[in-house]
Amino acid sequence: MESPLSRSEHTIAAIATAPGVGAIAVIRVSGKDAFAICDRVFQSGKGKTLALAQSHSALFGTIRESDEVVDEVLALVLKGPRSFTGEDTVEFSCHGSTYIQQRILDLLIRNGARSAEPGEFTLRAFMNGKMDLTEAEAVADVIAADSSGSHRLAINQMRGGFSNEIQLLREKLIEFASLLELELDFSEEDVEFADRTRLIQLLDEASLRMQSLSASFESGNVIKSGIPVALTGKPNTGKSTLLNLILNEERAIVSDIAGTTRDTIEEEIVINGIKYRFIDTAGIRNATDEIERIGVGRSFDKMREASIIIYLFDPSETNPEELKVILNEIRNSKGDSPHIMIPTANKSDRYNTDFLKKEYEVVGDVIFISAKNHIGINELMEWIGSFTTENLSSQNQTILTNIRHKESIDKTHAALQNARNGLVNGLATDLVAIDIRTALMHLGEISGAITTDDLLESIFSKFCIGK
Repeated sequence: MESPLSRSEHTIAAIATAPGVGAIAVIRVSGKDAFAICDRVFQSGKGKTLALAQSHSALFGTIRESDEVVDEVLALVLKGPRSFTGEDTVEFSCHGSTYIQQRILDLLIRNGARSAEPGEFTLRAFMNGKMDLTEAEAVADVIAADSSGSHRLAINQMRGGFSNEIQLLREKLIEFASLLELELDFSEEDVEFADRTRLIQLLDEASLRMQSLSASFESGNVIKSGIPVALTGKPNTGKSTLLNLILNEERAIVSDIAGTTRDTIEEEIVINGIKYRFIDTAGIRNATDEIERIGVGRSFDKMREASIIIYLFDPSETNPEELKVILNEIRNSKGDSPHIMIPTANKSDRYNTDFLKKEYEVVGDVIFISAKNHIGINELMEWIGSFTTENLSSQNQTILTNIRHKESIDKTHAALQNARNGLVNGLATDLVAIDIRTALMHLGEISGAITTDDLLESIFSKFCIGK
């Protein structure tokens, strides 16, 4: 298999827009022979070649095969290094017919281009120093973003927010590592070039930051994948009715028969720019058959995974003391994982709400709604939104969303702790230097300062073709 470096000698081409028919499609060509190849199939209306055109200019013309006009196109000329890939690039905007798209791509390949592999344009941007590895990975996240929250995180990373922080830490560690290495060269003279007190302080600061970044992954992952919200409670308390109301569609079966929901039902919805995954669970009770027993078991699994738990209850069936016991059991099952519990009294239109509020004060904050009559739903949704405000970091902070980054951060933290312990315990300088070099290696893996072909293949193979 060719390495990414050897493949970069080829000129590549691909359809850059989504598959299917549209008004316009874009075909991208990049590489050292991009202009020569494109000039073999493109004829400008004014007879000007792409090779002689100014960078960042557009030429109108036709794509031709011999004397046949395939399509009228607009050719955008981007000369390296002032392009996305850092190479000479041409982007043809043609009509969106799938036949025309494929015909033009085939022409380019027959005239010397190679069909691009998934993510190969972004890989070249990385190889040519246009972005580091975290920024390159963020490109895929920007494309996949389906809410303003996930889009905001991806844009921040693509613009170098995370990269800059990692680079600053690497520079500080490299400075100390070089001083430690210098000491090794003068080991017989017993001299110290690196201030141990300052180095311990730096290691402590870096370790705290690594812990903070690692902890942010849980928040970042739920923003990227959707915040899980579990609708739970006893059978026939209105969970399915509430889910249908929130989604504004008849997604779950609603019946007066207890135990209608035997399995979890999961749907996504975007609220105030954040994606939530609402999960309607089977009613919690002593199951009467094996199928329902499995459903109840899955309900508890979903509750343990959820960031928000809406416990729905009927005031006529669950008194305040019983509710306190149930909520404590759920909280204990969640452990220390960040979550918000929203005890919600449904069917409250049947009762005196003021009386209920006073009676359930011993439980804490309780939302009173009527899913059937659309009462109290706005207040419930505001509570759900409060989880995002109170428990997730602000958009200006660095938040991890990539499991590869988290694993490298955790390994960096372990190496930093080993280096600190070595310094405090008077470990030999060469052994402390090894731990700092290990930390630098793991930080380098994040940004791409240290890479392998296997790592690059793994990352960029997940991209779409044309990007």
